[in-house]
Amino acid sequence: MQEEIENDLQDIGSEEAGLYEHYRIVADPGQGLMRLDKFLASRLPNASRTKIQIGIDEGLILVNQKQSKANYQIKPHDEISVNLPHPPRNEELIPQNLPLDIVYEDEFLLVVNKAPGMVVHPAHGNWDGTLVNGLLYHINLNLPVGKEPLRPGLVHRIDKDTSGLLLIAKEEVAMMKLAKQFFDHTVERTYWALVWGTPKPENGTINTRLGRSPKDRRVTEVTFSEDAGKHAITHFQTLEKFSYTTLIKCNLETGRTHQIRAHMKYLGHPIFGDPTYGGDKAIKGPAFSKYKSFVDNALAICPRQALHAKSLGFVHPATGQWMQFESDLPADMAEVVEKWRKYHG
Repeated sequence: MQEEIENDLQDIGSEEAGLYEHYRIVADPGQGLMRLDKFLASRLPNASRTKIQIGIDEGLILVNQKQSKANYQIKPHDEISVNLPHPPRNEELIPQNLPLDIVYEDEFLLVVNKAPGMVVHPAHGNWDGTLVNGLLYHINLNLPVGKEPLRPGLVHRIDKDTSGLLLIAKEEVAMMKLAKQFFDHTVERTYWALVWGTPKPENGTINTRLGRSPKDRRVTEVTFSEDAGKHAITHFQTLEKFSYTTLIKCNLETGRTHQIRAHMKYLGHPIFGDPTYGGDKAIKGPAFSKYKSFVDNALAICPRQALHAKSLGFVHPATGQWMQFESDLPADMAEVVEKWRKYHG
């Protein structure tokens, strides 16, 4: 029996790609009747039947684009789409006692205010010193003897040089329920950014497709091809205008790789300090040497994209209550905003 099984990135968002297992499975023409959970348990790597059942209940597993029950009987040609979150896969992850700014914690989840410069998830070139290494140490510090160690469940992430709030699940049911909220785009995520120039209009919505640049795979760019990229929506609002920069607020509907950074570049207002998208030099303002020195000094204070995940809101997976969190700008970004404010004044 041979089914068609494909890795297929769904609409959770490229920002979360790698945190989810995405599959499309088409049942063989000769497939006999079999429970959905049993069918998937025999075909999905590293997915327990319990995890599959939770995913089915939460609507992260669909049959023919519809939510089904675990006892649904799979038939020939049924199409199953799977979007399951998973904990870090590397079995060699080392718990490390790293400084973490934990904003909130209970038995189900944590909210962390990530410092700029910290990598979220271990990957090639960054196997230790990441947020996940620190979380492994923290959540298992007082674990009872004999209890299986907990694995932090990332349901979204932010770039290394972006600061701000991140949500982490501590157990599987919470992870599934939070993943469904990201899948449905019901999580509130607000970012503050310092951008070059002032957007016109000052408030608006950017609705495009975003994909990897064919010239540089590290860069995300707007594409006008319906066959390329993923749908991306960013709402922006001007908070404060300075002489040649503007402090803006962005709300995300989708979570694509570098979404705000690429969208602001597309508008002609790259984020201040962003080396990937052209914000690490003076692109607005006079050609005077004194102004250039001012900009160079500001870039030295904040040598990264001036982007901060300022607020985060979601429904608690256990209590059903709305949870809302806010964070202050980190020191480097706050200092450079104040520097521009004084220059403007």
